[in-house]
Amino acid sequence: MLSRLLQPEIKSLIEERKLSILKEILQDWTPADIAELLIDLDEKERVIIFRLLHTELATDTFEYLYFDTQMDLLKAMGNEEVAAILNEMDPDDRTALFEELPASATKQLVQLLSPEERKTAVTLLGYPENSVGRLMTPDYIAVKPDWTIQQTLDYIRENGRNKETLSILYVADDKGKLIDDIKIREILLAPLDSRISDLMDENYVALNVYDDQETAVEMFRKYDRVALPVVDHSENLIGIVTFDDVMDVAIEETTEDIQKQAAVEVLDEPYPTIPILKMIKKRAGWLSVLFIGEMFTASAMAVFEEEIARAVVLALFVPLIISSGGNSGSQAATLVVRAMALGEVTMKDWFRVIGKELITGLSLGVILAIIGFIRIYVWQMASHIYGEHWFYVAMTVSVSLIGVVLWGTLSGSTLPFILKRLGFDPASSSAPFVATLVDVTGIVIYFTVAMFTLSGKLL
Repeated sequence: MLSRLLQPEIKSLIEERKLSILKEILQDWTPADIAELLIDLDEKERVIIFRLLHTELATDTFEYLYFDTQMDLLKAMGNEEVAAILNEMDPDDRTALFEELPASATKQLVQLLSPEERKTAVTLLGYPENSVGRLMTPDYIAVKPDWTIQQTLDYIRENGRNKETLSILYVADDKGKLIDDIKIREILLAPLDSRISDLMDENYVALNVYDDQETAVEMFRKYDRVALPVVDHSENLIGIVTFDDVMDVAIEETTEDIQKQAAVEVLDEPYPTIPILKMIKKRAGWLSVLFIGEMFTASAMAVFEEEIARAVVLALFVPLIISSGGNSGSQAATLVVRAMALGEVTMKDWFRVIGKELITGLSLGVILAIIGFIRIYVWQMASHIYGEHWFYVAMTVSVSLIGVVLWGTLSGSTLPFILKRLGFDPASSSAPFVATLVDVTGIVIYFTVAMFTLSGKLL
């Protein structure tokens, strides 16, 4: 907000070449505000401002930028400037940048790093994609159990300046094996002559370096930590993952799920910056599949063409029937997919979910059936538009609503489990996909019920 309010003044200072004044102003801004300002400026102005920042502030600002903006700045800077930024970046944020680049570009940038930072970067990039190893940073404080509190505080003062977090200290033995974690608060409140071992309870939680990143999200949610240690197969402490990095993963995963549920391929980049042609490509595939699926609705109606010709009144309620089934299915699919994402529901809960949705679907169907019957009754009493057999028409619609809503609810709640069993992402059972499926079956249910209730009357 601050950057947008002052953007005209900032642009004016650039045009008047009052860069020294602009530099002084920017030193008091937060990296997040500067990043917001850079995103809203054109490329030339962006480079001018970025070069006014001292290295530490420029690095912090760089980490807040979108990937495309980061790339524009890297291309505009010389190797020395790029090297300064990359060497100052937090290892986990630098890894996230390298992950988005082609292998050849990553190789070139890695060569600009100092030997120590290059070793760290290569190590982190060596872990599998989407693993905790890609999220972690080796910048943490580890202490020994036999250290006094005074020794610990002296060590923190000497080595803690550039660490990712000082909220949690990790206790490791002489071989590097993790044996506990301790909050800094406990250290600060303990007597200076007491030892770390006096504060230990050996009650800690750790991530394995090869765990999936979604596991990290679940662990942070479950244990409410600001940071979690990362260990290898031998339980040796090799890094930590902080809450801000896990939040990025959680946001990314949630965004992907929402996009999939809307029948859109994952965009892979922010909506404002994605090219139109790429946007069309991401949306056209699923939209075409759903369109073809809807063609079966027309085919289903063609099967009952004679019934529609003899009882035209039936066609009036087709949108009502299929939309009710699609809506109930979309509700169920969304609720179950989200419950799966939060770990509230697993594959072993399949039958429990179906049982719950069976009762829910039946109840919802009855509610809509009553509303539908009342609607037809009121219109008939007011204008007699449904003819002498209006009661049987109302019963057809009501019974069909119960069947279609029940079927939609069961389909929407079952599809996520089926997809997960087959190894697919449950979010792919998108609301539009469920709605399309229920549209076709809803037509069949509706006209089948009509053939029984209206036989010998309208049919």
